[in-house]
Amino acid sequence: MKIAKIISGVGALAMTIALLNGFINGSFFDDGSIILNNPWGIVSLVDLYVGFIIFSMWIYFREEKKVHSILWIISVMLLGFFSVSIYVLIALFRSHDNWLDFFLGYQKDTLVKKLNQK
Repeated sequence: MKIAKIISGVGALAMTIALLNGFINGSFFDDGSIILNNPWGIVSLVDLYVGFIIFSMWIYFREEKKVHSILWIISVMLLGFFSVSIYVLIALFRSHDNWLDFFLGYQKDTLVKKLNQK
């Protein structure tokens, strides 16, 4: 779990630097129009947002309070893998080195109970 925390932390740091670089040195709308005029730029955006949606399904599944999951999902749609890195890092620390807690969140007890009944 220590390696997962390091990878998530490095991901958050890398995304912070990349986002700052983009906001400081780039033009969101000018550069965005270049991406949208390139067919492979559109492919990249579709690829990215399909990933965001699939990852957001996991957030919605594992969060107990749906308001929190919706706020995280909005953050993922706006800030991308910066938010994903932070979310994963927080989930790793809250799971106290237990992978079932990490992956299943508040659903863990219910799902383990169902498995034991079979």
